[in-house]
Amino acid sequence: MSVMDELTDILALEPIEVNLFLGRTPPEDRQRIFGGQVVAQALTAAYKTIDARICHSLQSYFIRPGDPALPVLYQVERSRDGKSFATRRVIAIQKGEQIFNMACSFQEPEAGVDHQDSMPEAPAAESLPDDFDRLTTLLKDVPEKHKTWLRRRAIEMRPIDPVNLLDPKPAAPAQKVWLRAVSDPGDGVALNQALLAYASDYSLLGTAMRPHALSWMSPVQTASLDHIIWFHRPTNFSRWHLYVQDSPSASGARGFNRGAIYRDDGVLVASTAQEGLIRKR
Repeated sequence: MSVMDELTDILALEPIEVNLFLGRTPPEDRQRIFGGQVVAQALTAAYKTIDARICHSLQSYFIRPGDPALPVLYQVERSRDGKSFATRRVIAIQKGEQIFNMACSFQEPEAGVDHQDSMPEAPAAESLPDDFDRLTTLLKDVPEKHKTWLRRRAIEMRPIDPVNLLDPKPAAPAQKVWLRAVSDPGDGVALNQALLAYASDYSLLGTAMRPHALSWMSPVQTASLDHIIWFHRPTNFSRWHLYVQDSPSASGARGFNRGAIYRDDGVLVASTAQEGLIRKR
């Protein structure tokens, strides 16, 4: 099975009962479930209760770390079905306890006013090294037990100004990363939004760590606390997308981060915001 097939299989939740769906995690050496996976699965669960409407926003909270060895039960509450908008609440459950919850809103497609910020200048994705290749070289002398997470994934990433994980230096609280799905998922809006939601959790929290010379391999505890996405325009996520991120504030062991996701033709397809725990050990 290809890495893309594996990811789409993870997002194809198993229906258990009306408004109840089961999600699973691939066999990886992780201590907790990747946050982007839970966001994407919860959005997929909500879509399974929606007819012909498109998600325009979601707001979510990570409550407990998810156990990757166990399935996740997604319970969807049909809060409202109006003439133009529908609202859903999704609760993710393991061992009888909430690990995550999400509120999301869907809208009937309609025309209206239209404007956007311009995409900032950036080197072309094709001119940058693939992140897997870069990290494989950087970590070649690191013991294998410290890089079990390093493998090819369904989301290809090419950061423009990456931090050296082994020797981070203070940098501006901003970064740009090209990313895309490694194969074409088709033009279905629900799947492409789920893939974007999955990928949007990569690198975002790291933006707040850059000014403090910290990386994922530093003596620091990190975790996403919340995650918000606004979907502005549909896209095919197999195209290159520039993830423009900044962190205007960090305090109280929390880092606040914002993101704008532009397609390679300059179209702004989504915006994100996230606060995460950054606790020095």
